[in-house]
Amino acid sequence: MKTTLTREQVFEVCAGLPATTDERPFGPETSVFKVVGKVFALTNLDEEPCTVTLKAAPPHAEALVREHDWIIPGYHMNKKHWITVTLGPSTDGRLVEDLVVNSYDLVVAGLPRAKRP
Repeated sequence: MKTTLTREQVFEVCAGLPATTDERPFGPETSVFKVVGKVFALTNLDEEPCTVTLKAAPPHAEALVREHDWIIPGYHMNKKHWITVTLGPSTDGRLVEDLVVNSYDLVVAGLPRAKRP
């Protein structure tokens, strides 16, 4: 049985990761989660369905897009390194949680060692 995830639950997962901030650099309609100033998740705040854009390793991103109709190449982002997940009844909530953490981990891995949380 698939578990679905709400926008608020995605926020909780993002906010629960070390050294994260929730900012609005693109206006009040987009939540941007950052770790040490680097973006790892973007979420629309006033549109339905809710979407979450996350960083992913290129081969992983390609496979995810191919295997899940609710995952597309990153909206308004580098399509090779970002994916956009649409939350809904067919969405696998556990996979989305894993993708959020994976996005965070990829961004942290790209930080200088001294700045990593």
